[in-house]
Amino acid sequence: MRDVVRKMVEAEGEAERTVETAKAEADRLLAEARRQANEILERGRREARAEADQIVQKACDEAERERKERLAEAVAGIEAEVRLDEGARQAAAEAVVRRVCGRP
Repeated sequence: MRDVVRKMVEAEGEAERTVETAKAEADRLLAEARRQANEILERGRREARAEADQIVQKACDEAERERKERLAEAVAGIEAEVRLDEGARQAAAEAVVRRVCGRP
């Protein structure tokens, strides 16, 4: 009878150790799964951030290109309107001098 009780106590002890080992393994696996999930999440965030940065950079480049294009068009338009021949330029300069000097 004592032998049976001793074997039962030993079996209970072994079962407790097995349960504790299984719990520890489960905790380790859970921690590893969380770590891997966080890595995947962070990698996804980095990739999304990099893609967003590329999109913003392309938009900025396009806006700058369009600004330069419009500026060039405006300059060309102004130059086309303001072209004066030499005689007109000379007459305008003389008129300004006369006006500044108070001569009619």
